[in-house]
Formats: sequence, C-alpha cells, structure tokens
Amino acid sequence: MRKLNFFSFLIFFATLLSCSKTNINGAWLIPEDQVLDGGPGKDGIPSVDNPKFTGVAQVESYLLDTDLVLVAKVGNEVKIYPHPILDWHEIINDGIQDEKFAVTYCPLTGTGIGWNRVIDGKQTTFGVSGLLYNSNLIPFDRETDSNWSQIRLDCVNGDLAGRTIELFPLLETEWQTARSMFPNAQVVSTDTGFNRTYGRYPYGGYRTNGSINFPVSNQDERLPEKERVLALIDEEKSVAYRFANFKGGANGVINDDFKGEPIVVFGNESKNFMAAYKATLDGQTLRFSALDSNDSSIVATDETGSQWNVMGEAISGTHQGKKLNSLQPSFMAYWFSIGAFYEGAEIK
Repeated sequence: MRKLNFFSFLIFFATLLSCSKTNINGAWLIPEDQVLDGGPGKDGIPSVDNPKFTGVAQVESYLLDTDLVLVAKVGNEVKIYPHPILDWHEIINDGIQDEKFAVTYCPLTGTGIGWNRVIDGKQTTFGVSGLLYNSNLIPFDRETDSNWSQIRLDCVNGDLAGRTIELFPLLETEWQTARSMFPNAQVVSTDTGFNRTYGRYPYGGYRTNGSINFPVSNQDERLPEKERVLALIDEEKSVAYRFANFKGGANGVINDDFKGEPIVVFGNESKNFMAAYKATLDGQTLRFSALDSNDSSIVATDETGSQWNVMGEAISGTHQGKKLNSLQPSFMAYWFSIGAFYEGAEIK
C-alpha cells in the first residue's frame, strides 16, 4: 500500500470532514456550506513573518532550475520567494522599502498573489486560517481576525467583510530564469525558524495529476484542470492567457485590450513567464514587438525604439526610466480555479 505523506493525509482526512469549520466571525459573504476545513487548522500551516534572505549565488541546492518562484521589485531592489518554501508556509509577510506586502500562495490552486498589508492606515500581517473555498486559500488578517478569499480578492467574513484587498504586483517564473534576470536579488532563505524539508514537494503528484482534492462550485472543462494561465480578473469579464501563445522558445508579445483599455502581455514559454501591463504611457498608447536580447530580462521594444524589460520598465530609448503600470488584478493560476471563481472567463 502506498504511504501517504503528512500533507496528503491531512487532505484525505479533511475531505471526509465535509464542512467542519473553525475561526468563524459571524456571517459569510460566500456560501458557508462551501467553506471547508482544510485539515491543519488555524496557523497549522505557519506563515513566515520575519523572512531571512540570501544572495542568488548562496542559494542552497534544494532549489531546482525549474522550480517556480515569485519576484517582487521596488526601484532597484528585488526579492525572490520560492514556491518550495511557500508550499510549506503559503504566506510570507514582508516588504521592500516603504511597500509592505504579503506574498500569499495557495498550492492547491497554484495562485501566488501579492497583498498590501496596510489596511485603513494600519499595518497588519496575514496568516493561514486552515479554511478553503473553491479549493483556495482563505487567509486571515491578524489586526481584525477577518477571513479573506485569496482568488476573490476580498474579505468574506469578519469586521472587514466586503473590503477588497489592494494588490502588489509579482512576477512568476522559474528559478533559472529569475536568477539570470536578477543576479543581485535577495532570495528567501530556508532558515525560516521551522523544521521543514523544503526540497520535497508536500502534495505528492498533485501538480501533474487531474485531480482536485476539494469541491469547487463550477468545473470548466474547456482547458485541462492544472494548466497554468495568466488570469486578468474583472467581475464582468475575466480573461485567461495561455502559454500556447508564446511557444518557440523566444519572447512573445500580445497587444490587446481589456475592459476597453489597451494592454500588452509579455510572455515566454521556455522561460516560464507571462505578465500584463497597461499599454498607455503619458497619454500615448504604445504598441510593442517582441525582442530577444543578451539581457534575459529584456522582452520587447516599442515604436520609438525603447526597450522594455519583463517588469514593464524602459531600460533604453525615448522612454528610458519610465515604467508601465502593472495590470491588476492579474496572476498565474491553475485553470480550474479561474473557472470556479470567474465563470465564463474568456480564453486567449
């Protein structure tokens, strides 16, 4: 008989519990009978609240080239948050300069989203409630003990119910790409204060099998459940971009519009990233073309000849020093989770 690892056992056990819940603060803005106990309980998966960092060259061998990471950049400062650490902690409370944010990550839906930790002028931290909705993480904020839905991007229970979270942009890519693009970045260290085997994925074959461990309200079968897409979220019309648009190993560009606003999507399947930005700068709509360069972070040029990196920053030409606004809300996700939360999302 195949042995279940610790997290697999918790998932199996929690599935049997139907709708047992803890950490409830009054009425819910989502169907209460669909709020499930994930197993470990409140803070049973501990967030990292005081992360330590190491240089790219000093990263331990536990991190493989193809492991996914999340990248945050403010000015010239870059921090990298590896999935193999987030798989075990799901939330890292951190900041860069004056920006205070939480890196929230749900291994079950493959969603890594940056959240502003300043709410109503008060700085808070987020923890893992142990609850799930549509198989997705429900964080709680420690200032008010309110529960939030990660993919809905709002507070669904507690004093702040109905409040929308302000997002902080993150780039998801793989480790070999991130270290090439950002050789001077700081990377979250495995010295978290917790005893975890960070080189081992705790959910067995979940990333590649066709199973969804917890019920979802809507199953959209137009794409494979675990296909990773870039989701642009809106209550009226959401869009999912596929890596199929960026095959061939080279950088790609999609000039498009979203909610009537011109946008650009940069992508590269071999480097494992997609990122969306508003295409208007200083009142002018720019059109972009893909560009391959010796600098792996440079992905596009515009009609003025300016060159742009993957973070939406012009690094040469007429627009040098300027930055495109990140298109928010947008994040990478397993397709099934977008279908569950945003029914009828357009696929591109």
